[in-house]
Amino acid sequence: MKGKLKRNAESYTIARLAEAAGVNVETVRYYQRLKLVPEPRKPLGGIRHYAEADAERLRFIRRAREMGFTLTEVASLLTLRKRPSCSTTREVAATNLRLVDARIRKLRKLRQELALLVAACDANKQDASCPVIRSLSS
Repeated sequence: MKGKLKRNAESYTIARLAEAAGVNVETVRYYQRLKLVPEPRKPLGGIRHYAEADAERLRFIRRAREMGFTLTEVASLLTLRKRPSCSTTREVAATNLRLVDARIRKLRKLRQELALLVAACDANKQDASCPVIRSLSS
């Protein structure tokens, strides 16, 4: 009985694992296909069980993805997690920071363009010639 209690406290089905990590079950399967998350053996006629370490790994991946890291970068970060190398990890993060800054610049430019189009629509007295449609058509 003691072993059974310990197993239940430390193991997850795939659905519980996904819930604990804040991801979808299909996301877990996708990451398994990419070898980002190990797939435990399935006992004959049984259900695969995952450990808390798998949930932690998924949370790490989810957070890295939220920060804009690609799956290739996530794989590198997972490797670096095993043998920390701050200079290498910093370089991956610095590259990602440059990409985020570039996206922010593009979004600011897009925002300014959209604001001008909305203002042009507000000033437009005739619905026949919409500034947004004209802009998208050119």
